[in-house]
Amino acid sequence: EITNPRRRGFLAEHAAPFSAFLTDSFGRQHNYLRISLTEKCNLRCQYCMPEEGVQLTPKSELLTTQEVITLAKLFVQEGVDKIRLTGGEPLIRPDVVDIIAEMRELEGLQTIAVTTNGINLARLLPRLKEAGLNAINISLDTLVPAKFEFIVRRKGFHKVMEGIHKALELGYDPVKVNCVVMRGLNEDELVDFVALTEKHPLDVRFIEYMPFDGNKWNFKKMVSYKEMLDTIKQRWPELEKLPCEEASSTAKAYKVPHFQGKVSFITSMSEHFCGSCNRLRITADGNLKVCLFGNSEVSLRDHLRSKATEEELVQIIGKAVGRKKKQHAGMFSISQMKNRPMILIETAPRSFPLLQNALQDRAHLKAWGPRPGHWLTPRTSLSKQMAKTFKKNVFTGHLALPGFCSARQLAAGIPQAQLSSSCILQKNLNSSLEAKCLWIGTLFSKQISHKMRGICCEATGNKAKRSPLSLPTTRFLCASSSDNLTHIDEKGRASMVDVGRKPDSERTAVASAVVRLGKKAFDLVQQNQMKKGDVLAVAQIAGIQGAKLTSQLIPLCHNIPLSLVDVTLTLDERRHAVVIQALCRTLGKTGVEMEALTAASLAALTVYDMCKAVTHVLVIEEVKLLSKEGGQRGTFQRG
Repeated sequence: EITNPRRRGFLAEHAAPFSAFLTDSFGRQHNYLRISLTEKCNLRCQYCMPEEGVQLTPKSELLTTQEVITLAKLFVQEGVDKIRLTGGEPLIRPDVVDIIAEMRELEGLQTIAVTTNGINLARLLPRLKEAGLNAINISLDTLVPAKFEFIVRRKGFHKVMEGIHKALELGYDPVKVNCVVMRGLNEDELVDFVALTEKHPLDVRFIEYMPFDGNKWNFKKMVSYKEMLDTIKQRWPELEKLPCEEASSTAKAYKVPHFQGKVSFITSMSEHFCGSCNRLRITADGNLKVCLFGNSEVSLRDHLRSKATEEELVQIIGKAVGRKKKQHAGMFSISQMKNRPMILIETAPRSFPLLQNALQDRAHLKAWGPRPGHWLTPRTSLSKQMAKTFKKNVFTGHLALPGFCSARQLAAGIPQAQLSSSCILQKNLNSSLEAKCLWIGTLFSKQISHKMRGICCEATGNKAKRSPLSLPTTRFLCASSSDNLTHIDEKGRASMVDVGRKPDSERTAVASAVVRLGKKAFDLVQQNQMKKGDVLAVAQIAGIQGAKLTSQLIPLCHNIPLSLVDVTLTLDERRHAVVIQALCRTLGKTGVEMEALTAASLAALTVYDMCKAVTHVLVIEEVKLLSKEGGQRGTFQRG
């Protein structure tokens, strides 16, 4: 019996044919089911799962082929007319073609879709289409091959592009391409993605970056829908909004006139679509999730294996749907909430509360902030540094990326002093908010920046006159602090410090590094038996050279006349390690901390290079500044 008055009233007005068991207490009819076929994936996308992977469920606890079909049949009988197969990566499941073929026989099921990373798509798609696959979503977050490898931690860009071409060749219209947009990584490729829709019936779907366990979610990485839209309209001001195809659609669709395809925005973070949610999810281990971000699950697998009848299963499903909430908590709460990594749920995003609502909830915002030491992020994205020389795309025909240029090399070349949008509200040990708030970079919108400005000033308790914000970029200090960033100008751009008016003084810095060798390599170094020669002597010279070249390696460093560079390497037999210490001294206008750190780092890298032929267990660690003397900020000594 239905006890909730609102639900009972709704069902009285909306009678059959739609099942009451798939209608929640807010009147939402759930006719769309997403089934995860596997937890495994052949990629390691940074926003989806940890680099080391996830703890996989034993095969015996995953849904069998027959169990998948049984549940699909049950949901279709109750009114589901669309099923999407997800993962993990669904196309690595051996029986995926058979599952689709059996689902095609279910009366009432109109659409069978799949969300895939595209690696195996070109090979399998002819059989999938013959079996009855109606729709395809392909995940692709960059059009730069090396950056693809960096994001997914695997090779395979050209296989994905081959899969997209195969889908177009076989007549899928549209072919949906899912792109998770992350600040400092791929937001500068928005225009390139839109250009793909000019000559091909693609629906490029830009997805706001969302938090899941293991993806190191950071609010600063999120690029809002409005910001993306503004960027695209700068290139195509004639971009027009398309009418919504159906009430439960999660996408805001746009089209450049005369282009074959379109672009869509999944505004999971900034503008939720909980009110029209029509989706349910079954995980690979058979748990029913009525909400992507909810941590409440019901095991349908256990009930199936305990021989529950169809009527009992329907009752269980109905109760779970009936408990579905209207929407989620604020996004800052969601980002801290314990939930499965995305890989263990599925590969496509869903509802999220209004960003505006979360900003209005000041209690959440005041409690939120990055951990100390985590507030500097690269501003210049990988592709901006590569675009003129490297970019290659099957559709657009840009220049090819040389094969020798790896993603790791590209990532290592990002100047760390260049910053993206950052607002810090840090708690001190007494749980009172410190007056440290620096806001730099592109703001999401006038409305949001106004609210954030007010919250920052309120949080510090500073009643002084607020600094006016200028859009689109601004530099805003909520209170006086000695921790100002000196290598950026008032517009947030990289800037070299003018030290010409500073007096000369003696300055000294000491830095260290440790290279763990393992016993075999350590013994060879100790006995001076390495084939490449005297490791300690060569590394010492390398460290001295590195100190002298610092201004050529670090973009905003000054060229300093060094009066002394002293690099010493000692063997630590207990740890089977080489301990490096570098001292730099000058009589000048600026410090030599970077020279000392560079000397220690180059010496450590040289030790690594000369020993790597013997073992790969080498570890460089503890690169740090030990002390500095001289200059306006005085003496520093690490405890």
